[in-house]
Amino acid sequence: MATYTDTQLFIDGQWKDGSEKRLTVLNPATGEAIATLAHAGRKDLDDALAAAERAFHQWKRVSPLERSQIMRRAAALMRERKEEIAALMTTEQGKPLVESRIETLAAADTIEWFAEEARRTYGRIVPARVPNVTQLVVKEPVGPVAAFTPWNFPINQAVRKVSAAIASGCTVILKGPEETPASCAALIKAYADAGVPAGVVNLVFGVPAEISSYLIPHPVIKKMSFTGSTVVGKQLAALAGQHMKRVTMELGGHAPAVVFGDADIGLAVKILSANKFRNAGQVCVAPTRFLVHDSVFKDFVDGFVASAEALKVGDGLAEGVTMGPLANNRRVDAMEAFTADAKAKGAKVATGGERIGNRGYFFKPTVLTDVPLEARAMNEEPFGPLAIVNRFSDYDGVVKEANRLPYGLAAYAYTTSAKTMTNIGRDIESGMVSINHHGLGLPEIPFGGIKDSGHGSEGGIEAMESYLNTKLVTQAV
Repeated sequence: MATYTDTQLFIDGQWKDGSEKRLTVLNPATGEAIATLAHAGRKDLDDALAAAERAFHQWKRVSPLERSQIMRRAAALMRERKEEIAALMTTEQGKPLVESRIETLAAADTIEWFAEEARRTYGRIVPARVPNVTQLVVKEPVGPVAAFTPWNFPINQAVRKVSAAIASGCTVILKGPEETPASCAALIKAYADAGVPAGVVNLVFGVPAEISSYLIPHPVIKKMSFTGSTVVGKQLAALAGQHMKRVTMELGGHAPAVVFGDADIGLAVKILSANKFRNAGQVCVAPTRFLVHDSVFKDFVDGFVASAEALKVGDGLAEGVTMGPLANNRRVDAMEAFTADAKAKGAKVATGGERIGNRGYFFKPTVLTDVPLEARAMNEEPFGPLAIVNRFSDYDGVVKEANRLPYGLAAYAYTTSAKTMTNIGRDIESGMVSINHHGLGLPEIPFGGIKDSGHGSEGGIEAMESYLNTKLVTQAV
């Protein structure tokens, strides 16, 4: 098993300490310090910008085939190192080891997919209106990219941004998550060891607001990509807009999960409970508001509560653990506050609702029922192991509730009616709608939201578009 050690910055092909005071990394299962983290100062950011700009002029001229070959080697290294990387991730983030392995292997799949898409950044020839004129539409990399990623999926969030950028011919400065730096650094090491040239990929850590406020307006940066809260995303998008920078935003959600009376209740309980409590509920696309038809409400609640109570909560490195700690004490405080507020407004606690012990950041898998609309949890993303199960009686009413909030990242529905499937896919306002299964997050399909949940995609062919400029070259002979 990997030994958890201090994490450095990666700038211009070199691992180095930062110019500022080092940060502390905690183990969420114990709350204890386990290592320190290099902190980037202004000089480090300037070095990363210079490296990204210099490398871009070379990398953009590397053939898509060669880029693809390098990236495929990086994917192979991720698979070879999966046990070491997964142990690092669980130690610093808390999720069970099996989830960390899945995330690491999924990163390899993502790198490979974008490696192949690098070879498919096609342009086209547009037929001209007059003889002897050629009209070419070509795709060119936009330039150096600033990317910002969160702690909940330390590799998953970073690998999409970095892979799309370098596959397109861009260079990138990644501001990784300070809470979970080592596994993110392991991803960057795989790219470097695979042969990505110095300066193409750079990794920094520090005070997020200081780094974003310096990188985004900087003339070297041509695009930014951010995954995080809606509040911060709006601030960064406004900053990018002042400088006409291209943006991709994957922000918060509050996903409805609609269970109709004709649904396979056993299937719905199994899939929805697994995805509610995965990563201790710290998932932007986690189902959160469960809207269940009156006729099956009791059966669904009974099954869902049984699933929640069957989870084994503990240190993610321990055998048999199926839900780890929350990332930090702030998330535990938030779960307690959401629960207390809902109870005060009349909600019932079907199970959970309490912190576990006084060591580490553990919270019981929680199911609330009959939660009124004015409760905070019905309007703010809980981002933790808290499920809200409410009733509905008619189609129009449940669609209205599903669409009530300003978020639109993910939505789920369970029904055996083909007509209802068609209607719900049409009527739900969301960037992604998954019916009768959990079919999100694959490299080859779009991943992104609408409304306050963001802009653009981080999956599918759509993910590449925001890293490419479209140029018309027309000539007469």
